[in-house]
Amino acid sequence: MNELAIQSQITFLYYRDLDRAACFYEDVLKFPICDDQQSAKIYRVSSNSFIGIVDERKGHCRAQEMNAVLITFVVNDVDEWYEYLKNCGVKLLSEIQEPEFFPVRCFFFEDPEGYQYEVQKFLQPETAKKFVGE
Repeated sequence: MNELAIQSQITFLYYRDLDRAACFYEDVLKFPICDDQQSAKIYRVSSNSFIGIVDERKGHCRAQEMNAVLITFVVNDVDEWYEYLKNCGVKLLSEIQEPEFFPVRCFFFEDPEGYQYEVQKFLQPETAKKFVGE
């Protein structure tokens, strides 16, 4: 099974305006860029987690009007992220919440082309430690 081990994970998102998306990832989310291929850029989210952004005209997929993707960032301080993104003028889709059926504290926001994100903290310590980087 060692030959089948996964070393890292990249989620690629497709954009009509790659420059605007790059500004969002670099200037707002402040993710470091790991690889810039001009029509595709890969950003480090955490130690082995990455998001790639791709110019839809040159990538494998096309941007959609409505995306059925939700990207969740697991953080230590949901309130700090909420205030930061609010102050940056990011489109917030919810207030901070603690859903009745999910033991998390979270909120949702949207990027410039409509991809949706959740910022979340697991409230049960035994669950939270499963998602801490090594």
